[in-house]
Amino acid sequence: MTIQTGGKQILIHGLALVLAGLVWGFAPPLTPYPRLAVGAHIQFETNGLLFVVLGILVLRLPHSAGSGAVRVIVVSAWLTWLMALSEVANAWWGTNQLLPVAATQAGAAGGAPWQEFVVKLCHLPAALGLILSFVLLIIGIARHREPRE
Repeated sequence: MTIQTGGKQILIHGLALVLAGLVWGFAPPLTPYPRLAVGAHIQFETNGLLFVVLGILVLRLPHSAGSGAVRVIVVSAWLTWLMALSEVANAWWGTNQLLPVAATQAGAAGGAPWQEFVVKLCHLPAALGLILSFVLLIIGIARHREPRE
């Protein structure tokens, strides 16, 4: 994967996440836990915009981040999809272990153990992927040296 193709994939993931969030924005009243459904909507939108910005940075800002770093960001985008979709499922499940403040506000009493596990399993790798993505991009930008004229 080249930096150009990876950057384009990151940008497309971001735009698709925003679109999914816009469509999902109609669903909260149809779920048992509409407050958690709004949380999923916000996750789609904010993470989508985050990946749009990352894609633009990768494509347009001079950096020394290699294709390996871009692969990490692409994988992070896929993991973010899983995380956002687990929040969609959580609008029906009402889990409360990973996001207790949102669950309390939503009146969620907790899900089955496997549902709590799925939500945790989808959130933690996505969070770690995003952190690693930003670290690699910051290092790539900081190490970049402009060519001398």
